[in-house]
Amino acid sequence: MPWQPSADIKQLKQRAKVMSQIRAFFEAQNLLEVDTPVMSHYGVSDPHIDSIPVAFTPDGALSSQSMSLMSSPEYAMKRLLAAGSGDIYQIAKAFRNGEVGRKHNPEFTLLEWYRLNYDLEQLMTEVACLIDTVMEGETLKWHFLSYREAFEKILSINPLTASDKAIRETAMAHVDVTMDASTPRDTWLDLLMSHCIESQLPKACFIFDYPASQCALARISMDEQGNKVARRFEVYINGIELANGYHELTDAKEQERRFKLDNEARKGMGKPPMQTDIRLVEALEAGLPECSGVALGIERLLMLAAGEQDISKVMAFSHRLA
Repeated sequence: MPWQPSADIKQLKQRAKVMSQIRAFFEAQNLLEVDTPVMSHYGVSDPHIDSIPVAFTPDGALSSQSMSLMSSPEYAMKRLLAAGSGDIYQIAKAFRNGEVGRKHNPEFTLLEWYRLNYDLEQLMTEVACLIDTVMEGETLKWHFLSYREAFEKILSINPLTASDKAIRETAMAHVDVTMDASTPRDTWLDLLMSHCIESQLPKACFIFDYPASQCALARISMDEQGNKVARRFEVYINGIELANGYHELTDAKEQERRFKLDNEARKGMGKPPMQTDIRLVEALEAGLPECSGVALGIERLLMLAAGEQDISKVMAFSHRLA
């Protein structure tokens, strides 16, 4: 059985250097580094993310009582924001069940940060600045496209106003796939994004203003054409998603409603519902300040900086060697 690390020592030194660069970047911006638990009584409700459960009792014996390894420090960090922390960042271990592959490991590292009174445009600018800092020696030409603009430019269809039938027919014309006609609209849009859009994007690109139905924890607003959009963005470099940011939702009742919608979607996918994180809801009721936040995959950033194609090459021990 192999005992050696999956990454060579050169890459581990590069990883340490990047971590130092990140901390120096945020220290210069006066952000507070925080540390939140990796294990919580509440797992994430997102229907596309599966938490890893941990069963135990206080004396260490296995039990039916379960907690979850966190897929993101978001909920806990928002509780800190509501408590008056100010601008914060965290380099955190995150866990997602079943995500194993060339670009995925069930245990990975997330850089997550929140900026008070930042709008989406200000945060996108800061994300680009951080990535440029790490990518020393390479100048990235950044492009900013709305979700609508990306679809119109590459597929000649408006994803916000086209009929479900038109979206479905576009997907079937471009992707060799068999799905039932009752498949939700967002599933067809996700298929088009992953199979047709991502590979055609400029090398370094922000996609922003997603359909309102894909809001996750972002607030909803109106675009310049009068369409409802989710104020969120994703960062792509060489067609690979690197980060996901939101103009954060601050409405507690709307947050509760979205948790319920998530669970309905989970049931429809044959997944168990997740208990509502009432502590997050209470934090929003107490008052989450106006803010925008983003989560960035450290290993994917390291892969980009090192020119590696496999996530195992930028972490000491991948899932198979842990």
